[in-house]
Amino acid sequence: MNIQIDKGKKIPVYLQLALSLRSRIRSGELPDGSVLPSERVMAQMLGLHRNTVAKAYGELKADGLLRSRQGSGYTVAAAAAAEAPQDEKSAEGGAKRVNWTNQIKSWHLDMDTSFDDLFEHSDAGVRCSMGGGISQPGVYRTDELARDVSALLRGRANDRDFYTPYKGDRELRQKLVSFLSTKGIRSSVGEIQVLQETNQALSYLVLLLIKPGDVVLTEEPVSPDVQRIVALSGGSVCRVPMDGEGVDCDVLEDMVRRKKPRFIFLNSSFHDPTGIMLSAERRRRVIEISNAFRVPVVEEDAASELVYEGAGVTPIKALDTLDNVIYIYSFSLTFVPGLSLAFVSAGKPIIESLSYLASLNMAAPDWITQKLAAAYLENGSYYAKLSEFRSVYRRKRDLVCEALDAMAPLGVRYEKPRGGVYVWCRLPDGVDSKLFASRSYSRGLTLIPGHVFYASKKEGRAHVRINYSREPEDRLVRGLDIFKSTLEEFLGDR
Repeated sequence: MNIQIDKGKKIPVYLQLALSLRSRIRSGELPDGSVLPSERVMAQMLGLHRNTVAKAYGELKADGLLRSRQGSGYTVAAAAAAEAPQDEKSAEGGAKRVNWTNQIKSWHLDMDTSFDDLFEHSDAGVRCSMGGGISQPGVYRTDELARDVSALLRGRANDRDFYTPYKGDRELRQKLVSFLSTKGIRSSVGEIQVLQETNQALSYLVLLLIKPGDVVLTEEPVSPDVQRIVALSGGSVCRVPMDGEGVDCDVLEDMVRRKKPRFIFLNSSFHDPTGIMLSAERRRRVIEISNAFRVPVVEEDAASELVYEGAGVTPIKALDTLDNVIYIYSFSLTFVPGLSLAFVSAGKPIIESLSYLASLNMAAPDWITQKLAAAYLENGSYYAKLSEFRSVYRRKRDLVCEALDAMAPLGVRYEKPRGGVYVWCRLPDGVDSKLFASRSYSRGLTLIPGHVFYASKKEGRAHVRINYSREPEDRLVRGLDIFKSTLEEFLGDR
């Protein structure tokens, strides 16, 4: 099928494809019952995003020129538009359903979903997951949780409802003030907004701060979620390279001067995906740049408690004397799996605005999770469990690194992280991480290939991100065996 797409034309690409296919259907070149390539295959053939193809197919389906059925893909229905299935027509008057693919804003449809697909598959349970960043199950034991949740409910037996203020439970925010003080951060109850997760916090901040055309500076590689959240606001992400000490501050300063960003986003502690800790010297330099150019810094610091060797590093926020830093912390790696909890610490104007957004988007913030966290911070259980998380994660990190050391003769390289839950592993020369991750997946192991953390998707093709937080040690061993055997198979094929 020879289809020509000209991305330089003013006609949207999806519409060019739809028009080309419509012409072939009406001319008889694609007769009734013809099977079209799947969205994925057509996208690969034409060098397009899969969602662009889906949008074109959606146009033709809405016109009654295509049928689709789960498991059998798209077939031509040119001579049977009048017999289109009921899902394409309303019961009265033959009116067609809304073509939702066409209605949804194109930049939502065109988001790269490969990271989400891999993250979702990492939760399937059948495969060994070294993909999703989820806390170790079992540290908070079921019987303890049942007892503690029951006590919370009994303590509120006379309440008419279980209401949580939009800023977050006041008792929890009081405990978070103390928690922040252990990191050298001064805050108050009115300078903390409790939310569910890091992405929610960043989404709200982008909604508050970013206008179409604005620039955000980040490290590269960077989580694809950051890119997408900024892009959906109409902003753009410009990336700053990293080395073994974190973001290159010379380049950062130059880009701040030239790009005039709305803010700088940094994942300061045991960075995702590289596991690098931003050095103390560069944290001071970041503050100097922020203050000199009056540009805010958004610091994401979820893994900072997971230090296994040496001392931790003071957060950038602790060095902030002018309220130029917005601090995001998540309990995703150190609390009960499935109970999402994060918070933002910032100046009162930011917190008041975040609270307003929370009021618009959440009718009732999560009561039980916030009360449970407050109770554990109050009685010290959280800190005891934190020590247990460190011990468990340290053992698993060592297990992963020992296995990778044994693969050094095959050409595997990495830098052992001092903490966190990620190992940024370089595969042997000539092994493409996207293909490697795909073959590993088919054999029962989920990995995140490095290219998803880069804007061009051409870099990072030599790396995979290994996450060891969720799986127990025996399943990690199984996964690492699959990793090695898949790699040996690749090298043998080559």
